[in-house]
Amino acid sequence: MKLQVTNGGEIEVYQVNVYNIDGYNYFKLRDVGKYLGFEVEYQEEKNEAQIFATANNLETPAPLTTPGSTGKVVLGNERILLEYEHLIKGKRLGLITNQTGIDSKGLRTVDKLFHYPYGDLIAIYSPEHGLDGKQKAGAYVSSYTDTTLNLPVYSLYGATREPSKEMLKDVDVLIFDIQDIGSRTYTYVSTMNYAMKAAKKEGIKFVVLDRPNPLGGEIVEGYMLEDKYKTFVGVDKMPMAHGMTAGELAKYYNRDIGVDLEIVPMENWTRKMIWQDTGLPFAQTSPNIPNLESAFNYMAAGIGDGTGVVQGDKFTWVGGKGIDSYEFARRLNAYDLPGIRFTPENKDDKGGVRLTITDYHQFNPQKTGTYVLATANQIADIKIPVETNGVIPMFEKIHGSDKMGNALRRKLDPEEIVREYQRELEEFKNLRRQYLIYN
Repeated sequence: MKLQVTNGGEIEVYQVNVYNIDGYNYFKLRDVGKYLGFEVEYQEEKNEAQIFATANNLETPAPLTTPGSTGKVVLGNERILLEYEHLIKGKRLGLITNQTGIDSKGLRTVDKLFHYPYGDLIAIYSPEHGLDGKQKAGAYVSSYTDTTLNLPVYSLYGATREPSKEMLKDVDVLIFDIQDIGSRTYTYVSTMNYAMKAAKKEGIKFVVLDRPNPLGGEIVEGYMLEDKYKTFVGVDKMPMAHGMTAGELAKYYNRDIGVDLEIVPMENWTRKMIWQDTGLPFAQTSPNIPNLESAFNYMAAGIGDGTGVVQGDKFTWVGGKGIDSYEFARRLNAYDLPGIRFTPENKDDKGGVRLTITDYHQFNPQKTGTYVLATANQIADIKIPVETNGVIPMFEKIHGSDKMGNALRRKLDPEEIVREYQRELEEFKNLRRQYLIYN
């Protein structure tokens, strides 16, 4: 739910989590208090709540919208029917998309292409979570026929991850329009990579309708993926936070693929822009990424797979068994990481911290995730998954190598881990430069 706060004539918009219980939507008064400056204390034994008008030591979350944003970013899907119409005019089209494939007015690309009079949309392809984005992470997604459009919707997260020859039959141009969240592990860009390879095999042109990286174009962070660890949660050699748009990633992928590739670029987007600067609506990208707060926290709270360090409340909480919440928060806050504060909070039998983003422009999600993992390891001696009998654990797949695991086993401080991958990062930045589209 969006909460609008008027402050000195300016409207700031914040995100408040909504909880559906028995068909009714509720929000926590404590969550609203974060923004309006009051604190709620609930006494369970008395079934009584007390509200304090001035909350002590509050960390005010940053607003979802940035005052003064121009709102002039034009998406690739808004240019394809204008100055880039030549790419689709007279062609039979296939579209890889989901619920995020919308323009600045919320209009779906699938509908615009379906009604486009000079081309013929003949097939739709959906990624993980399905065309509507509602399937759970990792869930099998089936193909079906859309009865409204009378078009096949081929799943690229079911029986196959790569469009088959039969799925691409009669397609002249394969178009990609899906919103990514800036992490190598988020599978939508993996779907793009696999689809590019399929298009190459069938001699089909591949067109990317470009859209922003929500984190901006300057955060490049984490260990580099190594060839041995290429999987669907990491299809190419790059750090976890790559700082590239879908169009730029496609150009980078294409150095090895060689498909007939066209990018329909955005207008007025620059690398310094995060999503809040674009003026664009943000669509829920997957069930656990309902809003920008979750998208930004994804790499900060969600990279501990198999260690016992887990995320909660859609990546706004992180912790695990054996972790002292107050010590965890104290150590993390002592690092004074830009744009983020940590509040101790137990959850069930786990100790952990609530993540509050105080400055979206300064916040570095992946570096924060490294500090979270290393600090949790120092406090609780977490389990570090290791390759066994040739089976690579998901932890190493996510991190793209065994280097993070080895660093944690050596009990390296987070600063030491960050220093360890800097040389590889600089090499990647130099390599990616030739594939960048925007300044």
